[in-house]
Amino acid sequence: MTAWINTVGRDHVLRGVAGGFTQSDHGTPDRLRRLVRDDWVAFYSPRTDHPDGAPLQAFTALGRIVDDEPFQVQMTEGFHPFRRRMEFLDCTETPIRPLLDGLGFIEDKKRWGYRFRFGLFRIPDADFALIRSAMTAVPPS
Repeated sequence: MTAWINTVGRDHVLRGVAGGFTQSDHGTPDRLRRLVRDDWVAFYSPRTDHPDGAPLQAFTALGRIVDDEPFQVQMTEGFHPFRRRMEFLDCTETPIRPLLDGLGFIEDKKRWGYRFRFGLFRIPDADFALIRSAMTAVPPS
């Protein structure tokens, strides 16, 4: 298993949960190709809506990749984003601030938001276990 974070506004996360998919990097396939079946993704939402929603700074969903490669859809005449199919867990939206000290992928705790500017990125399994525990009340293993 590999664990990832995808930085996405909550409105887009909720669309993905409802449709059983995720997108990244405004629909480009490049980073999505790094994901493999059974990888886990924690979704971090800096805002409620992209791009101008209210600040949220919370983990908003958890899911597992259930396909083998990105697929493309047509949203509008000129927008054909790539997606990955996902199976989402029941979980509770969880603010990030109480978790900051325990998250090893955040090296500079004073500038913790910087790491999320990379969109979709890999995190250590221990960090994913902490996030999952906070969102599902399942103790980390």
